[in-house]
Amino acid sequence: MTTMTETSARFREFKMPDVGEGLTEAEILKWYVQPGDTVTDGQVVCEVETAKAAVELPIPFDGVVHELRFPEGTTVDVGQVIIAVDVVPGGGEAAAEPVAPAVAEPEPAAEPEAPKARQPVLVGYGVAESSTKRRARKSTEPPAAAAAAVQGELNGHTTTATAAVVPESRPLAKPPVRKLAKDLGIDLATVTPTGPGGIITREDVHAAATPVPAPAAAPAAPAAAPVAVAVPVAAAPVPGARETRIPVKGVRKAIAQAMVGSAFTAPHVTEFVTVDVTRTMKLVAELKEDKDMAGVRVNPLLIIARALLVAIKRNPEVNAAWDEANQEIVQKHYVNLGIAAATPRGLIVPNIKDAHDTTLPQLAAALGELVTTAREGRTSPAAMAGGTVTITNVGVFGVDTGTPILNPGESAILAVGAIKLQPWVHKGKVKPRQVTTLALSFDHRLVDGELGSKVLADVAAILEQPKRLITWA
Repeated sequence: MTTMTETSARFREFKMPDVGEGLTEAEILKWYVQPGDTVTDGQVVCEVETAKAAVELPIPFDGVVHELRFPEGTTVDVGQVIIAVDVVPGGGEAAAEPVAPAVAEPEPAAEPEAPKARQPVLVGYGVAESSTKRRARKSTEPPAAAAAAVQGELNGHTTTATAAVVPESRPLAKPPVRKLAKDLGIDLATVTPTGPGGIITREDVHAAATPVPAPAAAPAAPAAAPVAVAVPVAAAPVPGARETRIPVKGVRKAIAQAMVGSAFTAPHVTEFVTVDVTRTMKLVAELKEDKDMAGVRVNPLLIIARALLVAIKRNPEVNAAWDEANQEIVQKHYVNLGIAAATPRGLIVPNIKDAHDTTLPQLAAALGELVTTAREGRTSPAAMAGGTVTITNVGVFGVDTGTPILNPGESAILAVGAIKLQPWVHKGKVKPRQVTTLALSFDHRLVDGELGSKVLADVAAILEQPKRLITWA
């Protein structure tokens, strides 16, 4: 997936690769190197976030970082150069060239070498050599013109490219300050600098974003109401602001699009069952002491996952997908078991490939690795592709149950509620028992009520009598 070009015998450029299945762009979350740093083949130089996951990018050659082309927080198209590396440091006439500052932007008067128009990129093959133009989503205006157009929209009017004027000099500000201004919708040209040498500081940007109260000389005019400002997720709210606006992008944008598409494409049906899982909880306690399960995490989710796999084996028609284009039901003869995981970047659903072929210890190990990787933000796009059915454990939040929305392309999703000690009729007497509620949502185009009910009833029966894991498997 690495993509690179060679601009001269000395400098090599590394382009944004397609880190997923046909993804077109990614946001640079963090740079791990700066101009002047030495890098080696395979060293991770930055972390990017796609619509599916956060991914670390290794560079495929040795050298010294010459230039970072984009600051953190910038969304970059696949195929664009993100870093230039001096592979022959100190050699040749170019040795006298100064090292470019971090995230240097070209001066308006400096014309780059007439690059060809950006090209669409094939997965893992870099920029295609063709006359196809890059999609018009990105503006080809100079940075100042594009900023003017954005600011014009924020002010309630449209600014055309021809109306934008490129200033003779750009306001002085460090890349993090530029990103903050961009997130807050502040034009740096309108900010009064207070830093040394006329540099704009973070405090200057915050001051520009804070609404100015109405002047005392005009008592008849109502005081200006606090305005809504856009701030990044990690930033503290601007003092006085009544609202916080967070740009929808990355994983959150993908979640929103997928859920809307699923909710308004597949006709959802949800069924519920409340079940006594006291014996399952006893089995979990016993497995924790079993030497064959040493080193893996054993919890109720493990038994629930195994129960769902057995239920699918007994009712294989539920493990399918609806192909709208070909008007076909695609029956899956394998189970890629998705596990919904809450992460700082939003809900993601990585899946265990071929979960139907795993033993209980293997399934436990796979579950533990999946959850740990997701929480650390290291889940790859490939790990989230190709799921067939999903489990979402809302019980960890103390919730009894819910009506889950299908993961796009799947036919069923099982929600597991909180396991609580409740009064329950057991062997003709009311006793305290461990009880939970399960909810199964399914695509009614290919799963009818009978099939969905059978699957849910099988899962409940196994959790009530875990020995069925042996007799039904």
